[in-house]
Amino acid sequence: MITADQLLAHAVGDYVIQSDWMANEKTKRSLAAAIHAMTYALPFLLLTTSWLALAVIVGTHFAIDRWRLARFVCWAKNWPWPGRRPWRDCAGTGYPTARPPWLAVWLLIIADNVMHVAINGTALRWLA
Repeated sequence: MITADQLLAHAVGDYVIQSDWMANEKTKRSLAAAIHAMTYALPFLLLTTSWLALAVIVGTHFAIDRWRLARFVCWAKNWPWPGRRPWRDCAGTGYPTARPPWLAVWLLIIADNVMHVAINGTALRWLA
């Protein structure tokens, strides 16, 4: 179950604490992604004392952000349907380049947030 506390911790960690440098560099440099993942976890210290849950939250946040894994989810969800595009046409956001850029970016951001929140909720529920 996802709680309001968990959503607030996610929002604070991913948007309030994250610096502009982290946001711009986390997909290019592992150091930036690691610093972001560790600072992202700070609000979760108020929700759990489980080091295992925190490790899952930090580790998955690092991987999802460093390699922009949400774009693979965006691309894969369209794969079985007519009009699908090859990866080379969708590598930037998971959507074809013909998609309006503002829409592709927002859909990618939503997918990224859903991935983080679902994983965090699972870690907090089952590992704490």
